[in-house]
Amino acid sequence: MADLHPTDTTTQDRRPSGSTAHDTRVADVAGRDLREAGAAAAAIAAEHLAGLGERPVWRPVPDDERAWLSGQELPERGRALDELLEDARTRVLPYPMGNGHPRFFGWVNSPPNPAGVLVEPLAAALNPSCAGGDHAGPHLERAVVRWLAELAGFPHLPGGGLLTSGASMATVICLATARQQAALADGWDAREEGLSGRPPMVMYVTEEGHSCLQKAAQLLGLGARQVHTVPVDGAYRMDVGALRTMIKEDLERGLRPFCVAGSAGTVNSGAVDPLGEIADVAAEHGLWFHVDGAYGALGVLADGAAPHYAGLDRADSLALDPHKWLGVPVGCGCALLRDPGAARAAFSLVPSYLIDDNAGDLGWFSEYGPEQTRPFRALKTWATLSHLGRSGVTRLVNHTAGLARTLAAMVEEADDFELLAPVTTSITAFRHLPGPHDRLDAVNRAIPGAVQARGNAFITGTRLGGRDALRACFLHPDTTERDLAVLLDEIRLAAKTL
Repeated sequence: MADLHPTDTTTQDRRPSGSTAHDTRVADVAGRDLREAGAAAAAIAAEHLAGLGERPVWRPVPDDERAWLSGQELPERGRALDELLEDARTRVLPYPMGNGHPRFFGWVNSPPNPAGVLVEPLAAALNPSCAGGDHAGPHLERAVVRWLAELAGFPHLPGGGLLTSGASMATVICLATARQQAALADGWDAREEGLSGRPPMVMYVTEEGHSCLQKAAQLLGLGARQVHTVPVDGAYRMDVGALRTMIKEDLERGLRPFCVAGSAGTVNSGAVDPLGEIADVAAEHGLWFHVDGAYGALGVLADGAAPHYAGLDRADSLALDPHKWLGVPVGCGCALLRDPGAARAAFSLVPSYLIDDNAGDLGWFSEYGPEQTRPFRALKTWATLSHLGRSGVTRLVNHTAGLARTLAAMVEEADDFELLAPVTTSITAFRHLPGPHDRLDAVNRAIPGAVQARGNAFITGTRLGGRDALRACFLHPDTTERDLAVLLDEIRLAAKTL
């Protein structure tokens, strides 16, 4: 590739009459230079993705590379595009998180769908703000949000959702909407008056609920103290009887219950709360019913899974992450709302310089959440969903959920493993039983790090029912049953070193 240095003085010779050096440089980079560099970048990305299965799942960053990555000084002169690509190829790509590998079973991190990877540069080339306006970004987002609602089986009215950076931001949007609706129902405006002097607003969530619910409550001024933890049953699902009792007691104490948050696929075990029963309680007490489906909402598409999700369609809001099970490149979350006007009431603020007489009844996306400048998230989501199609999404969900059930069966058949929770989605929670029971917690706590260091598989741990546990999450379309056997063998080998 030619030296593509932005300070190359040879551009002066190519400058059209009447243009400036800056104009020429922009045009030149957008033409010849960018074509060459773009082709090289595409080749590097393809080589990286094609060879993942033959490389270690993960390896630690060596000290010298870590020092280079984090300790660089900003260069005085701009660097050539080919130099930057070479640094990315040799000093960034060799040290991935690992989630592109078929034997990555950690957290809830999927490999990138190739269609999403392909169009990411196109979104960057347009570089729009998708706050609103009559351009491709907002229109495509309307379609994508509708598709996601249809896949999850959630009611959708035009304007009833928007894409976000992830489910954490989607949760902030949903809970802020719930807070404002509760205040308006009580005759005051939380946006105008704040929360001071009002009865504390209480939200209910189980100990298995995602931490983003706690963070959102803190950020919104509700306070962690007002997030009341509902006990779970033996399958780690919300105990609805306990929820009823807690609401009654909180009302008697002068508190203001306003929201109950159920889970459609917890991160620890993949459990789905009894959503229909929770919806009944919410309706009885006039509470906002929110569902955290960031990871697991699309599990409803798996064969035989629909009964577990009964009641999801009765929620007031649903948070989900296309960048999880679907494999849309990070970051892309989605907030879905039964009543589009509720979110607009919580966020709409249109200064004079943003008034758009052509916006129509729905207005701008920026009226439904806190972001004003919004990236073109819809393009990679549209490409991923279009590439998969409904049948492909269903096939992916069935494949990965089937792997979780297969691993659970392998665990139950083995003398040195124990299954800790029923499999509902594509997560298997279990632990290793290598020796004396007084060391089980310590051993299982140390196993993930030891397995990761070996490089042949990647698993993470958690605590479940007061015990240290291992959890395997399946999201990769290329993972096989042979990979499950490798995982169990790697756990056994790693345990022997502890």
